[in-house]
Amino acid sequence: MTALLPLSFPTASLTASLAALIAAKPLGPEDYRAAALFTLDALANALAGRKTVAGAILLDWANAEPLTTGREAMLLGGLTHILEVDDLHRASVVHPGCVVVPAAYALARRKNQKSASVSGHAFLAAVLRGFEACCRVGMAVGPAHYRIWHNTATCGPFGSAYAAGDLLGLDHTAMTHALGNAGTQSSGLWQFLETGAMSKHLHAGRAAEAGLLAADLASRGFSGPPQILEGEKGFFKATCADPKPERLLADPEAPWQLHLTSIKPWPSCRHTHPTIDAGLSLAAKIGNRKIEGIKVDTYQAALDVCDRVAPRSEYEAKFSLQHTAAAALTDGHVDFASFDPAARERLAATAARVEIAAAAPYAGRYPTAWGAGITVRLDDGSELSASREHAYGDPENPLDESAMRAKAAMLLEYGGIAAPAKFIDAVLALADDAALPDLPLVQA
Repeated sequence: MTALLPLSFPTASLTASLAALIAAKPLGPEDYRAAALFTLDALANALAGRKTVAGAILLDWANAEPLTTGREAMLLGGLTHILEVDDLHRASVVHPGCVVVPAAYALARRKNQKSASVSGHAFLAAVLRGFEACCRVGMAVGPAHYRIWHNTATCGPFGSAYAAGDLLGLDHTAMTHALGNAGTQSSGLWQFLETGAMSKHLHAGRAAEAGLLAADLASRGFSGPPQILEGEKGFFKATCADPKPERLLADPEAPWQLHLTSIKPWPSCRHTHPTIDAGLSLAAKIGNRKIEGIKVDTYQAALDVCDRVAPRSEYEAKFSLQHTAAAALTDGHVDFASFDPAARERLAATAARVEIAAAAPYAGRYPTAWGAGITVRLDDGSELSASREHAYGDPENPLDESAMRAKAAMLLEYGGIAAPAKFIDAVLALADDAALPDLPLVQA
């Protein structure tokens, strides 16, 4: 199809350079395997997300009209992010899986339905490249962006656009236009935290849908601004008080950013995880003694997002350092039930004893490391302490494949999937170039 607008653009644009960097990165068997595990994690989260109040609303919306590719990406992205147990890339503060996998999956399903079969390796390559795009943009926005803007929503469209563009076979010029139009759709604000509104799930869904739209249009010759990042009226100028543009293209030979992405073992904001991890290590040592006081030292971003002494809802509890510390120390485990009304009432007195602060060394190491230390003062006058520089699920302390399978099985059972092992094997077979399985994403 002939383009309606000229496709020439400055070759030195950051967007064009990012597209070239990603296209040049080599892929190997270990990359496909890792991408299959992250795809499994995202899809399992989506199927589990159907069994929530927000998930039911999204399903009702999706079932009201024919499910187009864009609507499917929106639905899948929203569902994936609901339970707060999807992946997280620390250096960019982006949840890439809930944006990239939905866009790639929806588009691959469309191509498969039109007899243009997408191989397992082609799908996983698109996922890897999509992760790379949104994580690299996220690393470049600077820390001040995150105080107002939700990085998954704002940086995510670059990842979904690249993944979709890769599956569409866009050339370098068209890919640059796709990224330009992905960036101009970037949005998503943290204001929802004030009331525990469901907007965060909308952020993930719209980021998936926006990037897919940008790539679809670029495949038809629809042009986008190549200098969307660094332009005088571009993304950095509009949304970043302290951008770090040099990080966008840094270390091109580093491992794929997907390998540097964390997997969540607990269903709460990732900022609470180092505190949970340290708290769980102390729970068995408390015994019959009573907790008199709890001190949590961490980094400022964790306080900005997760300082809630008395959460009023399940969602607020997932964004509460005080509640999650109390749950880990009191119960010795953290799961979906840790945030329900009964748990919030039972743990309220202990949560009220939690003092939190941004302190060294954790404050200075963020966002490279998301760490925390916890000190518990007991009624016999003794103290127990533990710290985590890297929580369980971080690349330095990862879930192995067995743990990833177990997590997926738990999510799938929660989501009502009768044969989790069959689902898991089908998704992981993508690493061996098997075809993408057709999954029941819309039906509740």
